This record gives sequence, structure tokens and C-alpha cells, in this order.
Amino acid sequence: MRGTNLSSVSEFLLLGLSRQPRQRQLLVLLFLTMYLATVLGNLLIILAIGADAHLHTPTYLLLGSLSFVDLCFSSTTVPKMLANHLLGSKAISFSGCLTQMYFVFMFVDMDNFLLAAMAYDRYVAICHPLQYTVKMTPQLCARLVGGSWLVAGLNALLHTLLLARLSFCADSAIPHFFCDITPLPQLACSDTRLNDLTILFEAGLVMIAPFICILVSYIFIACAVLRVPSPRGRWKAFSTCGSHLAVVFLFYGTIISLYFNPSSSHSAERDTAVAVMYTVVTPMLNPFIYSLRNRDLKGALRKMVGRAGRGGACL
Repeated sequence: MRGTNLSSVSEFLLLGLSRQPRQRQLLVLLFLTMYLATVLGNLLIILAIGADAHLHTPTYLLLGSLSFVDLCFSSTTVPKMLANHLLGSKAISFSGCLTQMYFVFMFVDMDNFLLAAMAYDRYVAICHPLQYTVKMTPQLCARLVGGSWLVAGLNALLHTLLLARLSFCADSAIPHFFCDITPLPQLACSDTRLNDLTILFEAGLVMIAPFICILVSYIFIACAVLRVPSPRGRWKAFSTCGSHLAVVFLFYGTIISLYFNPSSSHSAERDTAVAVMYTVVTPMLNPFIYSLRNRDLKGALRKMVGRAGRGGACL
């Protein structure tokens, strides 16, 4: 079956999270609250790290990069969804849909790479503390972040170009709140096997390899923590690592269940709920999980808020 060429498609319709007016109002309020918490939490971490020279180390540069990515990630999907609900519009232009999908895919990859880099940083700090400054240099940190942006950008571009070659049928309704790589090919009339294989193998390699690195890093960290003589020290280390791993498993679990399952197992409601977890919930949780137990970062935040308060009092 031949469909209309993609270049003639002017827009898609994002059906959103719910078609019930009362549910839509509650969801708008909920997602607006979560988005504001995401922006405030991640922005505070970025400002605190930038303002405190003592935090200009690889650990905090990686954390600041993660906060920046999460801030951009959430801003790629939630404001458009909120605007559509508030304005009563479901339309997104074809170019806007591809652009949104590109940035969603790129920021997912960046989260993936940065979580792996942060796990390696913790592994070096805990398992090789005397060699930390030699192994984890600012130059290596810059290369890790720069390389992550390059690979993530190229990977997102590949999937966007593969989608751009497809032809679409008359139905342009996307049962989702943003343009994702899973529902879009389901609207295509042309053959999507190359897209499916690329997601399975190439994207699988990009996602699974860092996940394995994270698991291996935390296995070595757990072995090192078990050698700590103090029970209190072991408990503190395990509770911190446990909270980090909880976010990691939430992020990877939702992505694997969404993108690496057979298309026959997908449903609009399930896919939307899963997508909410990694596009909205995880970016909101990251600043709290990675900073609440960090004494240096909490101190920098208090100093920054204190300076802001004194400045406001002077005015």
C-alpha cells in the first residue's frame, strides 16, 4: 500500500494524556507542578556548581551536565503538552514533530551516557581514591561529556532521517503527548523494517553498553563498601548507591520496556504511562537523588540562597 509522501504531510495530532475534560485539568496541574519542580531543582544545582569554585571538579561537572540535560529534556515535551491542553489544540507541524523527536532521542542518549560516566566517576573515587585525581582528570571529564554530545547527536540524527524517508497514511493522530519514535512508524504506509532493526540493534547497543558499565561499576563499588569496617559507613554508602541505582533502574527499565518490546505488545495507554516515567518523573527525581545526600552541594546551595537573601534585603 502506497501512502502520501512525508513531504506532503503538514501536521500531526497529539492526542495527549486523556480525552476526559476533568482528567485533563488535573493532569495539567500535576504536570505543571512536576515541570516547575524539575526546572527549579536542576537550575539550582547548575547555579550552585557554577557559583562555587570548590565544586569545579569532574564529579560536579558531570552532575551539572546531567542537570542541564534533564532540564532540556523535560522542556522538550512538557511545555508543548501543557500548551496543547490549555489552548485546546492538538496539532504539531511535521517539522516540529521531527524536531521534537530528534531532541527527545538526543537527551535520552545523553542521560544514558552521563549516568554511565557518573558511575565510573564513583567507581574511581571509591575503589581507587588515591589515584582519583590522576584517573579522573578535568580533561577526561570534558572528553566524556563532549563525546557523549557528539554520539547522542549523530544517533538522534540517524533515527530522524530514517523516519523522514517514510510515507504516511491519511491517519495523522498520534496516541501520545509528544512525537516519539515508537508511535510514529505505526502511522506509516511504507516499510518500517529498517527503522525497527535500527532501534533494536544500533539503539540497543547505545543503551545497553552504558547500562552494563553502570552495573559493573556498582558491583565493584559494592565489593569495596563491604570491606569498610564501620557498619555505619557501609550503611551510608549502600543507601547512597541504592538511591542512585533506583533512578538508573527506573530510567532503563521504562526505556527497555518501551522501545525493545515487540510492536504487538504495545498499547497507547501503556506506552504513554511508561513515557511519562522517563520523560517527566526521572528528570524531576535526579536533582533530589544526587544532591540531597551530598554535603558539599547542600552547603553550596545554602551559601547561594544566603547570598540571594542578603542581596534582596539590601535592595
